Amino acid sequence: MFPLWLNQALALTGKETGVVFATNALAALIIMPVYGILQDRLGTGKQLLFMLGLLMAGVGPFFILIYQPLLTSFFIVGAIVGALYSALTFGAAVGTLEAYIERLGRQHDVEFGKARLWGSLGWACATFVAGVIFNINPKLNFVLASATGVGFILCLFWLPASTKTPRTKKKKVGVSDVLSLFSQSRFWRLSLYVMGVSCLYQIYDQQFPIYFSSLFPTPEEGNRFYGYLNSLQVFIEAGMMFIAPFIVNKIGPKNGLLLSGAIMALRMLASGVVADPVSISLVKLLHALELPILLVAIFKYIAVNFDTRLSATIYLIGFHVFTQVVTTLLSSVVGELYDDLGFADTYLLLGTVVTVNLIFSFWILENNKPKNDVAARMTGGY
Repeated sequence: MFPLWLNQALALTGKETGVVFATNALAALIIMPVYGILQDRLGTGKQLLFMLGLLMAGVGPFFILIYQPLLTSFFIVGAIVGALYSALTFGAAVGTLEAYIERLGRQHDVEFGKARLWGSLGWACATFVAGVIFNINPKLNFVLASATGVGFILCLFWLPASTKTPRTKKKKVGVSDVLSLFSQSRFWRLSLYVMGVSCLYQIYDQQFPIYFSSLFPTPEEGNRFYGYLNSLQVFIEAGMMFIAPFIVNKIGPKNGLLLSGAIMALRMLASGVVADPVSISLVKLLHALELPILLVAIFKYIAVNFDTRLSATIYLIGFHVFTQVVTTLLSSVVGELYDDLGFADTYLLLGTVVTVNLIFSFWILENNKPKNDVAARMTGGY
């Protein structure tokens, strides 16, 4: 609903919306490495998560009383201030939470996909409600976001923080460990896949709700239907989170990344071809297949090819940070393309670029698989 809020409630242009997304990405780019290093040092400690909960609880007052007035009266100032808060609360926090879940699940022998599916179910419920509430008063969504922040803090008190097995002594993660990643060619090969495939898909998806709602008789009808469809998509996504580990374990992490990339390219190209509500809805549902495979595959790829002590840092820098780099550089450019060429032609252009990069990724990604039982357990093997 965020792009719809920017476009319909605040009446921002495609270029201005792109600037907001680019600024958000730049702020997240700066904060993510800090979050990753902190969480790797904390291990399964919950101090950082409590801070995120407090920031989430402040979403309502911030967006309603500070962010919206600034964007409408002092756009650049509003974009910068909003980017800092959004990055601390959402942009950099999502990857931190996913890395935390993966690490905690690994310690308790719980598949990441099986744990992450509950996040998808929560997202499905949220989008269902948000689509309806948006047409009543968009500000109510921010109030509900604050309420969920309070609920998140309460849930942290019941979250287990460590394994029940005796703790083994491990060397703490230091700056030298993080810097050593940048000298590893396999790290850069993964990053090229992320920048050339995954992050272009993220840019495509930023303003997709605006295009989707434009295909309906009225924006209000499009908003409402988008909320319903998004809920259906995320419920399917939750089911796929349960199945995705089995798929990735069968085909391997590299092929999992390539499969998810192929689905991304298909959705982008199809979005440039179809132009009716039913077809675009079916295209939207492809996201429910792609995202679970991508998330499971990326963590398994990291576990097989890198030091697992650095899993949060690698995930945040190698996946999220590099995504934000390209998003920062291209969001406003793509936003201007939407204004000049239209959504359909821009989608065809982006889809073609992703397809080329996906073919290149076939040759550069590592083809490693778990070599023993320990590695298999770490990557969730059965």
